[in-house]
Amino acid sequence: MSTVTIGVSSLGDAQRRTAAAFRGKKQGARISFASEELLWKTLTPKRWALLRGMAGGGSLAIREIARRARRDVRAVHSDVQVLLRAGVLEKTADGGVIFPYDAIHVDFLLKVA
Repeated sequence: MSTVTIGVSSLGDAQRRTAAAFRGKKQGARISFASEELLWKTLTPKRWALLRGMAGGGSLAIREIARRARRDVRAVHSDVQVLLRAGVLEKTADGGVIFPYDAIHVDFLLKVA
């Protein structure tokens, strides 16, 4: 099973992980956001549902994603575009869209301001 960790990290944290990867230390798949606010703005409940329906499903057409989510194709297309720009989804050579993971682990720490 392939798992991606979605979380919040600073530029410094991302640079440390990159440096460790260059030294040969495995980092695992990770999608990072600059803040909790940006994470929740990007990954709305409806977009989480899209990811859940796409996980492990291979390359999918927008219409199939909409069918699985039981949502309007136009609205799904809009959400898919946001997720593509954020790097959460990927375009495939056949023109489809893929979420190349079977599972999602969410990891971030909320601290007192």
